[in-house]
Amino acid sequence: MLKGVLNYAHYLLEESIEKGEKVIDATCGNGNDTLFLSNIVGEHGHVYAFDLQEQAIASTRKALISYQRTNVSLIHDSHAQIGDYIKKTEIGGAIFNLGYLPKSDKSIITKAESTVTAIDSILTLLKKGGLVVLVVYYGHKGGKDEKKSLLAYLLQLDQKEYNVLRYGFINQKNDPPFILAIEKKI
Repeated sequence: MLKGVLNYAHYLLEESIEKGEKVIDATCGNGNDTLFLSNIVGEHGHVYAFDLQEQAIASTRKALISYQRTNVSLIHDSHAQIGDYIKKTEIGGAIFNLGYLPKSDKSIITKAESTVTAIDSILTLLKKGGLVVLVVYYGHKGGKDEKKSLLAYLLQLDQKEYNVLRYGFINQKNDPPFILAIEKKI
């Protein structure tokens, strides 16, 4: 009955994103979230998919070709640079999968500083009622520091402007991932 964190992240975005909107996959990884968002926004919407690693961009490109998706811009750059690529465009929602790219170099990880910069950029573009969903994997070197910094940052968001949700299972071992979701109220 309870949804796993990835299923719940997708559920939240599916409920808030509309066909034809522009959205962001801030960490495209192997392309799963990019494909998911591409499907939600449909052929008249658009996905901006970012990743710092060429391996992630290549993997996502392969998935997009396989599923014949053409409504995606792949951007080989840090999500911290979102503000350089997307300006004066309303965003319907965004997703982050924090941590490292599965089956890759585990020393290349997301970091709180770049993630907070990306969130700040997205929040200025996010529609009223839009969501930024972060799936936080922190069971790796540097992960606990990122988790701590993100929680501190999100706790200071004005409750008149944003709702912030934390969703996760507390009885699982080995640092289970959890979701942080930011809803723009105004």
